[in-house]
Amino acid sequence: MSVPYKGGSQLLKDGLSGQFEIMAINASPSVLQSVKQGKLRVLAVTSPSRMDSLPNVPTLAELGHPSANLVSIFGLLIPAGVPESTAKELTSAVGKILADPEIESGIADTGNVVMAGSSAEFASRIASESLVDERIIKRAGIKAE
Repeated sequence: MSVPYKGGSQLLKDGLSGQFEIMAINASPSVLQSVKQGKLRVLAVTSPSRMDSLPNVPTLAELGHPSANLVSIFGLLIPAGVPESTAKELTSAVGKILADPEIESGIADTGNVVMAGSSAEFASRIASESLVDERIIKRAGIKAE
């Protein structure tokens, strides 16, 4: 049975209190701290490659599930209709911020990887991930209630 949560904080709290035996959660600093303290044991990561913060933990692909590359994608979105020049200016500004070594290091400390790019590249990534998710949902027979 799957229990949806609105965020990772309550999920982590419930997991640490023994409300369930297994959970899928992003490797946030609080999750990684719980792992270091021996409160959580990581069985696998869903990323395409091993995480720098969890180098001894295998990927699902390494465990025989090559299509299970499920990663969270974070991005900035703006409303449709914003002038293209404004969108390009924002994309450029965000790219400069993400290129700052201190910012990139801070993001890496949370178990995330900076993948700055154009709006078109981001839209393509979202579309590609959506197709993969759709195949997984159909294969698993998951239905919306």
